[in-house]
Amino acid sequence: MFPLQSIFFPGETVPLHIFEPRYRQLINDCREEALTFGIPVFKDKTIEYGTEVQLVEVVNTYEGGEMDVICIARQVFRVLDFENRMPGKLYAGAVVSFLEADNDADEGLRKQVLKRIKVLYDLMAVEMPQVPFDKFNSYAFAHKMGLSFEQEYELLQLTNETERLHYIDDHLQSTIAVLEQINTTKAVIEMNGHFKNFDPLDFEDFTLN
Repeated sequence: MFPLQSIFFPGETVPLHIFEPRYRQLINDCREEALTFGIPVFKDKTIEYGTEVQLVEVVNTYEGGEMDVICIARQVFRVLDFENRMPGKLYAGAVVSFLEADNDADEGLRKQVLKRIKVLYDLMAVEMPQVPFDKFNSYAFAHKMGLSFEQEYELLQLTNETERLHYIDDHLQSTIAVLEQINTTKAVIEMNGHFKNFDPLDFEDFTLN
């Protein structure tokens, strides 16, 4: 186990800088024995859910033993029992249960969510990364649509792709509404700084009540 205050979603590339002796030992063990390891999310001083990751490459090894490594995130798990230090090891271990994943979702829903993401990026005037539709899923933009840490953690725990897409769609709808209101307010503020041509009122038939 390699607890972090970070969330990683299945399929995500995970770059890590390893410097503590316990995690250097962990990476070396994974390298030598082709093991995977877990990154449980350390949140509110507790550990409950996390993601299994697989070591792909040790990119750099420094004189002091530090390493830069690339991993790939795989399955989401729930921690059943945590051991702060495994016997004979410097690092922690745990008994986990992998969450069953249902990754099928309606094509129409996927298109709807992808379209809303495009609207979000247009409103923010940010270039949207190109993701082929057949590669698009609920995790593709999980870190790139303004979800809070708590929201990302909730998303991590959802096992059904349709449920995840609806969760994201709800977030996108509310975020887009806020941004549209901000842009409207911005336009009004900018307009108030310009000279305006007001049509004069006709007072000929004006009377006091």
